Amino acid sequence: MLNERNILTSYFNILEENKTVKFLNCKKIPANFNHSDSTNKLWKIHDQALKKQNVCDINPKTSLLDLKIHIAERIYKNCCFCERRCGVDRNFKIGNCRVEQTRIASEFLHIGEERMLIPSHTIFFSGCTFHCEFCQNWDISQENVGFYIEPEKMAKIIKKGISYGSKNVNWVGGDPTPNVLYILQVLKKSNINLSNIWNSNMYCSKETMSLLDGIIDLYLTDFKYGNDNCAKRLSKIDNYLNIIQRNHKLAYQNGDIIIRHLVMPNHINCCSKPIIKWISKNIPNVIVNIMAQYRPEYHSKKHKDISRKISIDEFNEVKKYASDLTIYHI
Repeated sequence: MLNERNILTSYFNILEENKTVKFLNCKKIPANFNHSDSTNKLWKIHDQALKKQNVCDINPKTSLLDLKIHIAERIYKNCCFCERRCGVDRNFKIGNCRVEQTRIASEFLHIGEERMLIPSHTIFFSGCTFHCEFCQNWDISQENVGFYIEPEKMAKIIKKGISYGSKNVNWVGGDPTPNVLYILQVLKKSNINLSNIWNSNMYCSKETMSLLDGIIDLYLTDFKYGNDNCAKRLSKIDNYLNIIQRNHKLAYQNGDIIIRHLVMPNHINCCSKPIIKWISKNIPNVIVNIMAQYRPEYHSKKHKDISRKISIDEFNEVKKYASDLTIYHI
């Protein structure tokens, strides 16, 4: 029988200090490369090192984490961290996500996350790869707010959070995807055996998913839509379903997963049920948080179908459907 412990096996083992977090191992996996190597060659070295998982007793001269940082630096100059693939040099120009240099909107110990995660040290980035008409965090997701914190200083802030009871580091936003390079730089300065959580809409590129492999311990994902039409109309996103399904399968291979699904009014049959059905067939050993928190925010009043809160009947219908398909939901 599924339960939280045997679904989130790795996460609980880290909490109980029976396992080392992935990024610390990544620091001890050798990856010999030259900065003059072609990007294709760097990816080949990356994939080979990741596959071998040859963890050394001491830190090598150049590690897999060093290589990930170098690849991310290259992507930063021709940005394809998300599947919008703007291709801008983020040193000089803001992409569709409205992120140039990383900005931290806020960071604190969050007690409103899933019960097994709290207290969770949430680091909120400004900017987002989505432009949701109903966004409840639009003030940070759609605006370039906050301030830059040096990676070394952020690593110290995270370490200090442990003394206040933090169980994990929760990279969120907005969305963390445009900030992959920054996250890797922070982890380079950190030596804490604390789970890293990727709290994302999962519109990441294949390149980003590869960079996260060997770094992220738990994926806290947001699966919004069951079709491309709703995604395009309400979040201005193309090819949503193919990308999100691909990335959930990759996350399923590479770490523990909690999937959040926000039930929206009038979207039970077009979104909620198709999502639940796909999960049951493709990635059944996950936790699904079926959320009833939807409220009409931001530009949602422009859309008749999402201009009200959900009903109890709608919420219960989705929960029953998940139960009927033996999905472990909270």
